[in-house]
Amino acid sequence: MEKVTFTEEKATMLATLYSKAVDNRLANPILGDQAAEDALEHIDYDFEKLGVTTASAEGIAARAKVIDDWAAEYLHDHPNAIVLHMGCGMDSRVFRLDPPPAVQWFDIDYPEVIDLRTRIYPQRANYQLIGTPITDLAWLDRIPSDRPALIVAEGLLVYLKPEAGGELLRQLARRFPSGELIADMLSRFGVKLQKATPIARNTGSTLHWGIDDPTELDQLGYHTTACLDAADWFDPRTPEGQNFGFSRSVRLQFAMTRYIPGLRRLAKIGRWSF
Repeated sequence: MEKVTFTEEKATMLATLYSKAVDNRLANPILGDQAAEDALEHIDYDFEKLGVTTASAEGIAARAKVIDDWAAEYLHDHPNAIVLHMGCGMDSRVFRLDPPPAVQWFDIDYPEVIDLRTRIYPQRANYQLIGTPITDLAWLDRIPSDRPALIVAEGLLVYLKPEAGGELLRQLARRFPSGELIADMLSRFGVKLQKATPIARNTGSTLHWGIDDPTELDQLGYHTTACLDAADWFDPRTPEGQNFGFSRSVRLQFAMTRYIPGLRRLAKIGRWSF
């Protein structure tokens, strides 16, 4: 067992990992991430104190599934792409997607997180881990820039300060000949409500960057190609909602978000080209 003492935003990745394991135990899992559940067996941590509920676990699993599906589409069209999975935490996305052999995949996070990953997950061909604060842009020099790039930032942007996060995205858009960014975001109102979320309270993490409109990234060199409100992937009338086997109680909780604009726009997943 690996003893883990992460705090603040590093501890939120344990909440994400635990949420995916909770989803995997459901009768009709959304993500079906067995690797997440297997990882828990090797980590010595009191996951119960994170305050993860079935509803929050299903929401996190749904977010990951949308991102997985969009990422798989991009890799199908660009089978020799470079993938930068920024703020990867303990996510097993590289194993879930099993990218084509020519894809170069980089998982990037704090050194202590990467160290834990090396002890929990196996290695694979064309897969590298980089341990560094994501806003220390020196790590970009270790990445080839001669091919299209897929940049995945799940549960990351909101923890970055706007100036540092903006510069990171600006440099990424300039570095590659073309590519796509897939990321989730909270609105500015969502950032203000951060302590209303048990996971944020229990980990002591602080949210900084609220994005109300995905086109705000246009000034950084991006073009919005798709965007989903959180309500969309809980709504059975949408393609995403039809694909997810949410429990009835969870659907009822999120149905109200369709009729309250501030809540409907609280969280989004965006897809940008550059």
